[in-house]
Parts: sequence; structure tokens; C-alpha cells
Amino acid sequence: MRPRQWTKNAFVMAALVFDRQLDHPTALLRSIAGMILFCFLSGSVYLINDILDVEADRQHPLKRNRPIASGKLPIHVAVIATVVILVLIFPISYFLSPEFALIALIYFLTNLAYSKWLKHIPLLDVLILASFYVVRVWAGVSLIHVERFSPWLYVVTTLLALYIGFGKRRAELALLEDNASNHRRVLEGYTIPLLDQLITIVSATTIVSYSFYTFSAPNVPANHTMMLTIPFVLYGIFRYLYLVQIKCMGGEPEELLLRDRPLQLSISMWILSVLIVFYYF
Repeated sequence: MRPRQWTKNAFVMAALVFDRQLDHPTALLRSIAGMILFCFLSGSVYLINDILDVEADRQHPLKRNRPIASGKLPIHVAVIATVVILVLIFPISYFLSPEFALIALIYFLTNLAYSKWLKHIPLLDVLILASFYVVRVWAGVSLIHVERFSPWLYVVTTLLALYIGFGKRRAELALLEDNASNHRRVLEGYTIPLLDQLITIVSATTIVSYSFYTFSAPNVPANHTMMLTIPFVLYGIFRYLYLVQIKCMGGEPEELLLRDRPLQLSISMWILSVLIVFYYF
């Protein structure tokens, strides 16, 4: 179920934080519940994905160590676990919010379509992956009464997710080299120069969009102190680019988040600065 990748579900909390409701107990509890539900939902998706890709994963230098591909987790056990999780998740989601349950269903069905067909189509595969981040933000919005959440954050989330997605594809291409298409068919449609161009475009637009958000969104402080968070975003983007292009890392973005200390420090400082600006200015 890849709990290390559950860090992505923190995007469910975006509406709570950026609508300045972190100090509202009801909104906080509903958002935490939604994030936990998305952790189990995404875990079931990873189980399905690993079941469908078991043969391809066994040929991959890293993915062959996953529980299903390595044989440590029997396929029938994974199937039973997936069914049990899904049977529990959707009724609980509906109880929390009918709209949230609908979003969860959209997320799940889109993931199934991605695992079966869409992940084999160059460019569209990364666009779909990026949409999953936006869906998480949307899910968080559905759980609370939002008053000042800026649509700029949807734009920034989309661009940041594209940046991570293209970086992931570049790292995979660099790792697998001539055997890339044998492990992931979609890599036939990419080259490292193309991915470098896409990463440059997306990283630049991410920085510009976030900068616009910091001084033009309706819910940020009027004294423009939110602009003080820009340097941390800049460093985080530059650090990730350094890891992808110089260190040839990034095939598993969540690993970078959990292991790279400078990246962790940058994200931590950004979170701290956002909280200080939003809740003390």
C-alpha cells in the first residue's frame, strides 16, 4: 500500500490551511478524517496497480523488490485486502460528505483508467498524475465551508505536480537507459532533452504562478508578507531539479521527500513561514 507515498495526501489539508481554518476544531477533524480516508483509498489503488503490473515490475531493477512482485505478498491476499478496504472506504466517505464520496469515486475510477490505459500515452500520463493532486485539494475543499480559498492554489498545485511528474519520468529514463521501454511502455515517447525542456517550462511557470498567488490572492495578508515564503519555494524547486539532473534521483519522489535533508528543511521552513504569515499577521 506504499505508506511512504501517503505524504501526497497532505494536499487534502490545503483548503484547511490556506482558508485559515486550522484553528477550527470541526474543520480540522473533518480534514484529518478525509486525509486518512485518502491514504487507504490510494493504498488500495497501489495494490491494484501492483497486481496489474506484477510481471513488468519483476523485470524492473527496483520495483521487483515490491511485496507482490517479489512474491512476499500473495496476489489473492492483495485482492481480498483491496476489496475489504473499498467496501469500508466509500460508505464512510459518504457519511463524512456526499460530495467527498463522489470525489473519492472519481479519483478511484480515474486511477483504474490510468492503470489500464492512460499511463501508456506520453504527456497524458503525467497530466493525469498531476490531476490526482488537484483532486486531493478538491476533496479537502468539499469537507469544510470554504470562504477565502484562492483558485490560484489549484493552478500552483497542477504545475507543481507536473514538475514532479516530468522529473520522475526523466529519472526513470536515465536509470533504465536502453531498456526503459521494456519496463514502462510510455517511456518510448520521451527523451531526456524533451523532458528537460518540459521541466524548464513547468518549473518557471510554477514559480511565477506561486509568486502571483502571494500578492494577488484575496485571502493573503494585505501587507504582502506572504511574498516572504517565495525563497523557500525557489530553493525547493531548484533542489529537486539538482537531485533529478545531477544526482540522477527522482524516480521515487516520495523517497526524496523522506531522505533528502535540504529538501526537507526547505519544505519545513515554507510550512512554518506560511503558518506564521497566515495566523500571526
